[in-house]
Amino acid sequence: MLSAEDNETLTRVGPGTPMGNVLRRYWLPACLSSEVAEPDGPPARVRLLGEDLVAFRDTSGRLGLVSEECPHRGASLYYGRNEESGLRCTYHGWKFDVTGQCVDQRSELRPFCEKIRIVSYPVHESGGIVWAYLGPADTMTPFRDFGTESLPGDLVSVVRETVGCNWVQSMDGDVDTAHISNLHQFDAIDDIPDDGSDKPGYPSGYMSMRFWRHDPRSEIEMDDTWHGFRYAGIRTTPNGHRHARISAWTFPSATIIAQIPFSTRLIFVVPVDDVTTYRYNLTTQPPQNPRGLGGPPFFTYEKYPFEMLSTAGGGPTGDMPRHYTRANDYGIDRVAQKGVSYSGIPDFRSQDAMATETAGPVYDRTREHLGSTDVAVIRMHRILLRAAKALRDHGSPPPALAGSGDFRSIRGAEKILDPGEDWRVLGTDKDPLVIEARR
Repeated sequence: MLSAEDNETLTRVGPGTPMGNVLRRYWLPACLSSEVAEPDGPPARVRLLGEDLVAFRDTSGRLGLVSEECPHRGASLYYGRNEESGLRCTYHGWKFDVTGQCVDQRSELRPFCEKIRIVSYPVHESGGIVWAYLGPADTMTPFRDFGTESLPGDLVSVVRETVGCNWVQSMDGDVDTAHISNLHQFDAIDDIPDDGSDKPGYPSGYMSMRFWRHDPRSEIEMDDTWHGFRYAGIRTTPNGHRHARISAWTFPSATIIAQIPFSTRLIFVVPVDDVTTYRYNLTTQPPQNPRGLGGPPFFTYEKYPFEMLSTAGGGPTGDMPRHYTRANDYGIDRVAQKGVSYSGIPDFRSQDAMATETAGPVYDRTREHLGSTDVAVIRMHRILLRAAKALRDHGSPPPALAGSGDFRSIRGAEKILDPGEDWRVLGTDKDPLVIEARR
């Protein structure tokens, strides 16, 4: 468990907070490019790290991210007119360009535009996302390329999901490999015939799910890296082999979850504020599966679909609809819970949302009791807290800023290990299958 003070430090992200100051040193997803797609089109509301902002694309296509509040009398610039290279407040006609500079005061007898500037943050458009830097200008580092800078649009897709809880709670589920043996299980997996892939090498997706169910007591092994850490959840298969699922966590809030044979699908967790979180699922390449391995993206048993997210690029882009929420008890079916699905909740993401949202808006970690399967969660909390305190107390820059390494090389992976095989190689540039896929 954490102390009350450490839990506050870990979870609070507003201006001036230790963790908020850390997060502001990174380029973070602010909104989807599709929300501000057209020059002079409608602006978009953006709430990020507890700040209320407005994004807009001006006449020449330049992007701006500025304070929502007009400095004249406080009206919202979201309702402004986006026209002629600026966003004009409709209350009294004050107009601001993408730098936040006031450029016109149409109702003033003696305009004083040059004295008025609103908050404006640097932005960078990449991979269907408008990224923003909210930190001090003198500590801004280059944009971290996770693989979006040079890929064509048909090889990149992004989906955003909104969850009603603190950002750390949502991220805790991403680095927790143990819950898949419980929360995401369903009885019908036992009806799927053994396809012969329970042997050293790459199992099918369906067999992988059978392994989760067969051995719920996964062994966790950690490997600290320049970007954060990678870890393996190791289970014993029905045939007695070691099955490794390797996920990678990148500071401050990005996770690549294990997938067969490897994946770069990035889940970027972004705090809207202390009690609401955006999850950006960013896919930066087509399925790198040169041998045609793995299972299909969906398995349906009667009326209960269990989604297994694909790594394919060029997929759907936009906001992910939430059909099951706390308001409708996440669609739980108590009959299904008795003989179809372990949770009774219809799909993977709703199952995850139930687990994280029902812990409360900001979970009180002074009450938690952690076990052997929480090693990665504990490591992540410690790294985040260490960085927040180091920046607060000594001004030390946080880890994994641009220049630390090649962010395109970070991957998750999954395989049944050969005797003596080191899981740490899987998904890296030294992995023979990665090398084969890159040819």
